[in-house]
Amino acid sequence: MTAPNPRDTDVAQPADTPAPAAAPDETVLSRPYRALSVGIVSVVLLIAFEATAVGTAMPVAARELDGVPLYAFAFSGYFTTSLFGMVLSGQWSDRRGPLAPLAWGIASFAAGLLLAGTAGAMWLFILGRAVQGLGGGLVIVALYVIVGRAYPERLRPAIMAAFAASWVVPSIVGPLASGAVTEHIGWRWVFLGIPVLVVFPLALALPRIRRLASGPVNGGAPASFDARRIRLALAISFGAGLLQYAAQDLRWVSLLPGALGVALLIPAVLGLLPRGTYRAVRGLPSVVLLRGVAAGSFIAAESFVPLMLVTQRGLSPTLAGFSLAAGGGTWALGSWFQSRPRLEPHRERLMVLGMVLVAAAIAAAPSVLIDAVPAWTVAVAWGFGCFGMGLVISSTSVLLLQLSAPEEAGTNSAALQISDGLSNVLLLAVGGAAFAALGGGTAGHAAAQTTGSHPAAFVAVFLPMAAVALAGAWVAARVRER
Repeated sequence: MTAPNPRDTDVAQPADTPAPAAAPDETVLSRPYRALSVGIVSVVLLIAFEATAVGTAMPVAARELDGVPLYAFAFSGYFTTSLFGMVLSGQWSDRRGPLAPLAWGIASFAAGLLLAGTAGAMWLFILGRAVQGLGGGLVIVALYVIVGRAYPERLRPAIMAAFAASWVVPSIVGPLASGAVTEHIGWRWVFLGIPVLVVFPLALALPRIRRLASGPVNGGAPASFDARRIRLALAISFGAGLLQYAAQDLRWVSLLPGALGVALLIPAVLGLLPRGTYRAVRGLPSVVLLRGVAAGSFIAAESFVPLMLVTQRGLSPTLAGFSLAAGGGTWALGSWFQSRPRLEPHRERLMVLGMVLVAAAIAAAPSVLIDAVPAWTVAVAWGFGCFGMGLVISSTSVLLLQLSAPEEAGTNSAALQISDGLSNVLLLAVGGAAFAALGGGTAGHAAAQTTGSHPAAFVAVFLPMAAVALAGAWVAARVRER
């Protein structure tokens, strides 16, 4: 009698048991992985739709709730709680398995949407966004741990490419659909419509997660949480919140919360990221650093592209937004390209190439400040930059799982996401300060501005971000241990 196939049994596999080796012809949609793949990719798809749609509904919500002065906190509230959720999810997943943080994360995400969608006051709306952010942080790290435990190494690049592809349609359709819903039905339904849709992917994926990726490391008793890391997580959330508050209230009195935010952030970041991250030590530290460098430089630059096209070239906000739409497709193409098995030995070179493309795209964007340069130049350049981001972002996820022991996958995945999120905030703050100093005005209300931005202010944003991205090419050459 032959032994039963572990993929066909209902018994949860110990967390340290390697994922079953995939047959040469197996894919992420083969029978053992189909329900899991469809379920977790659908979760990412719904989160992507919400993320791309909420920006369209937010101004209307703030106006109807008499909360325009608190507008920025609806975004920062999500970010600060998501940082805590990432660390908590990493601890939870490593010690007790990713099933519970995923389920609670989706429940919190849905509860936050319901609270925001039914809010009668702006402070309730912001609270809903904070609850939603906590759930988002729990979910994203739990998904990384599930990929590391449930999929063999050969299939991980493909499922990461599927995650990236899940953002293509939402990035194009999300704002248009949200605008139509906001205009004809009401902004509340942008938030209230998604929780019901989460039920299907959750019901589809949870049984397979329980069989393939549940349980504590080594199959033993659940371990206790690391109280020190939880305290650091609280510090990084409060520190980021204080910094964002100081940046949004540019007065001398804001120096005090800003300084306190820095005092909380520095030790928390040093304690939560791998040792040697800021020295670009070869291996895992450089992978985590590269994620922050790539995401921060690209997102900070991208935030100013629509404003530049509207104020300097006279494009409508809709056309300016569509100039970035093709990037969703090329990003997914880059993610798919890095997932090809024959390219695995060349992953480091692909990541270096990706960062060079990102740097070139950011440097090329301000060329449209010259009237003789066609405005569509930005769309072409950004398409190449997004292809480079697809190569880099998915590869950092794949390498992180390769370099992480089973009992460290959650903690390291949380570090990757923290690097991503914090770099976005810090580089956006730097870019915004440079923009304002050279006569750019207030970048926080880019969609509403049509005049008053000096061309040099945009150059002061794009060229430093291009330099940061180019430095990322050097970091990318250090992601492999020698």
